[in-house]
Amino acid sequence: MVSMAELFFIAASAGALAVLFAWAFRVLPGEQWQVLASLPRQQQGQGVWRGVNLTYYGFFAATACAAAMALMMVLLGAIGVPTWATAVLVAATITVCLPAANLVARVVEKNNGALTVAGAFAVGFAAVPALIATFNATLGAAFGIRVPWLPALAASAVSYALGEGIGRLACISFGCCYGKPLAQCSPLIRRIFAHWHFAFHGPIKKAAYESGLEGVPLVPIQALTAVCCTAFALAGSWLFLRGHYSTALLVGIGGTQIWRCLSEWLRADYRGPGQVSAYQWTAIVMVLAAVAIPFLSGESPLPEPNILVGLQLVYDPVALLALQALWVAVFCWMGRSWVTESTVHLRLKTDIPMAVQRARPAAEAHTEG
Repeated sequence: MVSMAELFFIAASAGALAVLFAWAFRVLPGEQWQVLASLPRQQQGQGVWRGVNLTYYGFFAATACAAAMALMMVLLGAIGVPTWATAVLVAATITVCLPAANLVARVVEKNNGALTVAGAFAVGFAAVPALIATFNATLGAAFGIRVPWLPALAASAVSYALGEGIGRLACISFGCCYGKPLAQCSPLIRRIFAHWHFAFHGPIKKAAYESGLEGVPLVPIQALTAVCCTAFALAGSWLFLRGHYSTALLVGIGGTQIWRCLSEWLRADYRGPGQVSAYQWTAIVMVLAAVAIPFLSGESPLPEPNILVGLQLVYDPVALLALQALWVAVFCWMGRSWVTESTVHLRLKTDIPMAVQRARPAAEAHTEG
């Protein structure tokens, strides 16, 4: 029987994402949506500081991770896994994935300053079964909790799809992971995206400084990925809440990774040597693993999900603190720009109100007295 709570959860999530994407696709390619803030760090002169830039890339990456963790809490909470247990598993996975995001990019792309979600996810997906087994044997055994690994893998896959979708907004703001110029595409692709494409503005957008594509109409591959991945996340969430864990896993992994294989043919950024990138080969392997895993699980019986229980657990103080801590940790790791710098000039405003100017002599006299 279809639950109204499940329908409302999926519909409300889809509506919120649609509003977010409608705004983001319109404004984020603009020049002003790359640097979120510049913090004075090293003084260079009278009121002049060398600044470190904090980026919208980090903001959206942190938001994507927090959203993915929140969804995982809901899904695992729906089958009775406590929020603190989910937080421990997510923290362990993030601890593995964040360094891998840079390490894999260094190996594949030969770029010390790059980050790769594909590489991080491949490493994390390989590590999750071991992390679940370790948790069940240690903390789980101590507190009488056992996390079923097939539903947990399915929840991880679906949550990743959501994080991947929202995380593409970070790529739009930074101008990375960009599509091919429409002028280099087939007539069909040019017709499809003639009125819906991305043109990045500003010399520090990656599409501009890496490939000289500032202001050039490009295939909006980041937007397509965002829509596709969040659609897989919503479909996978629905299947999970109906108890179809194997299918949810296949949708979360198979859908996103097949799309990755196909979408890379429309990308113009460097993806490593060869006609087929290492990321595409990795995606193919993960699809095969997603097909094989249900046959290897051997778990029976599997728990029945209850969305209302999962939603209630998210309001637990532990869940809220864990989400905030994750957001801050990811922003601190990924929010600092390593390829841009700024000069910050601090000075008094020349149009200070008269009331403030009249108060200054009195304040100075009081100080001298």
